[in-house]
Amino acid sequence: MNETSQPIELLLSVDRDGASTLGAQIEDSLRRAIRDGALRPGARVPSTRDLARQLGVSRRVAVDAYAQLAAEGWVQLRQGARPRVSESVAVPDAPAPAPPIGAALRPRFDFRPSAPDVSTFPRTAWARAVRDALASMTDAELDYGDPRGADVLRAALASYLGRVRGVVADPARVLVTCGYSQGLGLVCRALAERGATRVALEDPSNPEQAQIARRAGLEPVAVAVDEEGLRVDALAATGADAVVLTPAHQDPTGVVLSGARRTAIVAWLREHDAVAIEDDYDAEYRYDRAAVGALQGLDADRVVYLGSASKTLAPALRLGWIVLPAALVGPVSAEKVLADRGTNRIDQHAFAGFLERGELDRHLRRMRIQYRARRDALVAALGEALPEGTVQGVAAGLHVTVRLPDGLDEAAVRAEAQRRGIALSTLGANRIGTGPLAPTLLLGYARLPEAAIAPGVRELAAAVRRVAETP
Repeated sequence: MNETSQPIELLLSVDRDGASTLGAQIEDSLRRAIRDGALRPGARVPSTRDLARQLGVSRRVAVDAYAQLAAEGWVQLRQGARPRVSESVAVPDAPAPAPPIGAALRPRFDFRPSAPDVSTFPRTAWARAVRDALASMTDAELDYGDPRGADVLRAALASYLGRVRGVVADPARVLVTCGYSQGLGLVCRALAERGATRVALEDPSNPEQAQIARRAGLEPVAVAVDEEGLRVDALAATGADAVVLTPAHQDPTGVVLSGARRTAIVAWLREHDAVAIEDDYDAEYRYDRAAVGALQGLDADRVVYLGSASKTLAPALRLGWIVLPAALVGPVSAEKVLADRGTNRIDQHAFAGFLERGELDRHLRRMRIQYRARRDALVAALGEALPEGTVQGVAAGLHVTVRLPDGLDEAAVRAEAQRRGIALSTLGANRIGTGPLAPTLLLGYARLPEAAIAPGVRELAAAVRRVAETP
């Protein structure tokens, strides 16, 4: 079978009652499509046999039309090859493509926080999970289905989250999303629709959360974080109807919400008839102590639990989940319908099998060993090359916080590091409130090979000292 025998569709029609011949209509339509840029240089067009079939004309009409267009230089014809638009034809300039959001040159040393090592993605196990899903899914399961998610995945998530995070998760309360950001947006919009006006956010925290809250119609207000986590005593003054927090491993300071604060936050929720939104973004990674359970387990009727596969597997997977209080299942499900009618169902079935066979557990066991070794290497390298920096936060997650000496310009350190090919973040870049904070770097260790960590830290130390020496 040669290339020209493979059908290709083309949006083109002819009018048998028109003033011009069928061949002339074909020529005019193709010229116009090429001239206007609908068909770009090098674009494939149907073979004469295929075009004649699509238009219901004789092949001779198509052959003659193509011959005329080739003579004029609009198309290229080669024996045994697909006809194509001529590469030399003049067409309108295409608009300059928009730069990709978040695109950047690959750094020499990638210390970006909260980014997993995607090179370790279990490709073979995932490919098997996708094959098994496609082999077992019924025709009905390839339809839209329940916008909350596939039953098989919601059941698997309820079991997994109850087992490893202490989440009270009836499958009926689980909703599958396209990641954490979508989940937060759905919940914020549902809360706003129910009359909420203000949401409290940890300060510092991911600035994207404030943008999502505003887009949903909620006013974000900052609440300070200290060594015990969110300052619950400051919540009452905010007048907030909800609070977003990262109790297992505060993002980005790395502290854990203390037991006393957990009790206090639940009391605040009940007293003010409020809702907590728990971002459990990297709780699977604990290296020096037992994991702390999810806050949701203390009050499943007032805590919304959000998680995703972005930190455990890869951001490209675009799978997340929400465990909802009963009162929010309907409102959040309605928002999901309006958002996209449901997340990729084939990936949902694949992930369900992946969970049930213990593949995620095996992957996490491997990664905990690797990430702990990289964290240890980073802490050791900082102690040698940058002893004036103080590592803060618990041994968990995918990044460390490093407090620099007072007086250093945090933004200048980041700029100098970037000039040297070092990618990192800072505490100041995660502020949503105001007021002074000590200069602090956020250093991820997941994406650097262990052998590259010490050289990267030495280069970072040189950047810090260059800034410190600059008048």
